[in-house]
Amino acid sequence: MGIDFTARDVQRDYARRKGLPWEKAKAFDGSAVMGKFFPKEKFEDLQNLSFSLHKNEQLVQEGNTASMLWNIDELIAYVSQYMTLKKGDVIFTGTPAGVGRVAINDQLVGTLNEEKAFDVKIK
Repeated sequence: MGIDFTARDVQRDYARRKGLPWEKAKAFDGSAVMGKFFPKEKFEDLQNLSFSLHKNEQLVQEGNTASMLWNIDELIAYVSQYMTLKKGDVIFTGTPAGVGRVAINDQLVGTLNEEKAFDVKIK
């Protein structure tokens, strides 16, 4: 579980207005926070995992894999048609409602089935 940040100012001013790719808004130092990895055997049903994000101890996002348009196996099968996936590769699948700004000193805590996956302070 993790977060892939987007530099919205770069996305808006550089990419959208000029019709350029978004990679500069998505691929910058610190743009992806990765939490701890959980063995899939830990979970009874991968299609029913709850997850949440708290910012400064306030719930800002929550979701469940049951709400995804495609299940995890379908996503892996689709992506693997276009690129080689290897052990340790990560696929970010999307974002539930609640996207918002982060600021220096914000504390972000992500949970998976109520177990802490990451705890990061924005620098």
